[in-house]
Amino acid sequence: MIIFIPKLGKIMFDNHILAAVADLNRISLASWDWIVIAVFFLAMVWIVLDTTRKKKETSGDYFLDGRAATWIAIGASIFASNIGSEHLIGLAGAGATSGMAQAHWEIQGWMILVLGWVFVPFYQRSMVYTMPEFLERRYNSQSRGILTYLSLASYVLTKVSVTVLAGGLALNTLLGINFWVAAMALVILTAIYTIIGGMESVLKTSVLQTPILLLGSLVILVMGLKEVGGWNAMMDICNAQPVNDLGDSMTTLMRSGQDSAFPWYGALFGSMIIGFWYWCTDQFIVQRVLSGKDQKESRRGTIFGAYLKLLPVFLFLIPGMIAFALTKKPDSAIGAQLAAALIPDSATGALQNPDLAFPMLVNTLLPVGLKGVVICGILAALMSSLASLYNSSAMLYTIDIYKRRHPETAEKKLVKIGRIATAVIVVFGVLWIFVIQAMGKNLYDYIQSIQSLLAPAIAAVFLLGICWKKTTPKAGMWTLILGLILGFTRLTVMIINPEGHNWFTYVFNEMNVYTYGVWMFLFCVVLAIVVSFFTPKASDEQVEGLCFGTATPEQKAETKASWNKWDIIHSAIILAVTIAFYIYFW
Repeated sequence: MIIFIPKLGKIMFDNHILAAVADLNRISLASWDWIVIAVFFLAMVWIVLDTTRKKKETSGDYFLDGRAATWIAIGASIFASNIGSEHLIGLAGAGATSGMAQAHWEIQGWMILVLGWVFVPFYQRSMVYTMPEFLERRYNSQSRGILTYLSLASYVLTKVSVTVLAGGLALNTLLGINFWVAAMALVILTAIYTIIGGMESVLKTSVLQTPILLLGSLVILVMGLKEVGGWNAMMDICNAQPVNDLGDSMTTLMRSGQDSAFPWYGALFGSMIIGFWYWCTDQFIVQRVLSGKDQKESRRGTIFGAYLKLLPVFLFLIPGMIAFALTKKPDSAIGAQLAAALIPDSATGALQNPDLAFPMLVNTLLPVGLKGVVICGILAALMSSLASLYNSSAMLYTIDIYKRRHPETAEKKLVKIGRIATAVIVVFGVLWIFVIQAMGKNLYDYIQSIQSLLAPAIAAVFLLGICWKKTTPKAGMWTLILGLILGFTRLTVMIINPEGHNWFTYVFNEMNVYTYGVWMFLFCVVLAIVVSFFTPKASDEQVEGLCFGTATPEQKAETKASWNKWDIIHSAIILAVTIAFYIYFW
């Protein structure tokens, strides 16, 4: 049977084949490595037990840690929640095949600054628990319902199941553990500490997991560059590898507009739209900001998170390019081992097993002790991402579905419902794995398509809702409805892949999906503006403090007092690094 995993490509899902891969690449761990892993798990257990000492009496305590999180916890949780096995395994694999083209989606992390500087004041003033709840405050209850069910479906059917699949594959490849044993152990362990401790355990474990994840990946980067002969040597080898017939190479960030996979305008603007949706409006990320004790802590948490988000390109994607470069150095013993596992194509030079790049680097480069650190980093990425998914999904169900139907429910019961919802989401996520196995579709394209097709409508509704107070409730609702119809129509046609060529098949199947997302976003913006001119606007009382031009003097003063020159300086540094990155790799 064949399964497809986002950013991991095609994987033969057969126990014999997985076992063979594991035998080829299994890491030989010494006693010091196991000691490091044991210490990591003991620290995790201690943190979780510590969180149980503080009773979660209300839903605010359970889901938002009582709105008392500091900037360090918020920033670390944003980063740790975002980084999953698809980054450690998949992003390295992408670097080993397409090179810099995938960097667009990572470097758009500067959008976290937009969350902190633009959206945090409005989210904090609204005192909402979820993003659908904010849409109800700004627009109407129909908008809230649409976003709630859409978010839950995407979490259960894509993020949870895909993370479990990628995690099971990663541990199978690295340690030789049976795929299903690894996947289920990952699911159960993460669910236990998420159910017990709620958001507090997610935040506190992230503070432990983030530095371990960064340290392990940094070691791989440094030792890989040393082995390949330095940065320039790696760049020269990758620059000589073409990726299309249009003159682009693996080091090209802005590919030709005629490139079928990553045309520069589709990749640049499409990744910005997806970045805006993900970093500024997705419950999965924004829930960390909502847990901040005030605007200052939440904003500084986003600045810290944006700093951390500058790193994945270098810590995960570049190692993939290093692995590719090493396969071109047959005189190197490590290069020969990598070539034997990654199998460069004799005609094109492209790697046939690029997703083994990261585990092979771990296996060939690292000495005793450091292998244990990297394994802990991988476990940290898997567990933090899953924990965040569980908590956010449970919160959406508890607050936006159950509490709306049962508004008089006691707070203690809501906490219980949240724990039950987490368990149910875990079960659905695992069951969906079996559906994924039977789909026979490239899930990488599937997931990327969902993001490109979900993001435009949601991004347009949030952006106009914040920036233009004349955006009406009906405009928000109809933009979500029609935008999602367009998105799912495109997705359905892509899956069916009909024969023939006409305007319909071009727009909904053949046009680059990222380019389609850009046009869809523009359509949604225009649609919302037009509908706003013909439908009743919201009352001044409804939108007070929820968009520009409606904040009271007291609210403006509170926001102004929440930042200083250092917040501006650090934000400017992040933007400068982002611009420099684009200039260097242009």
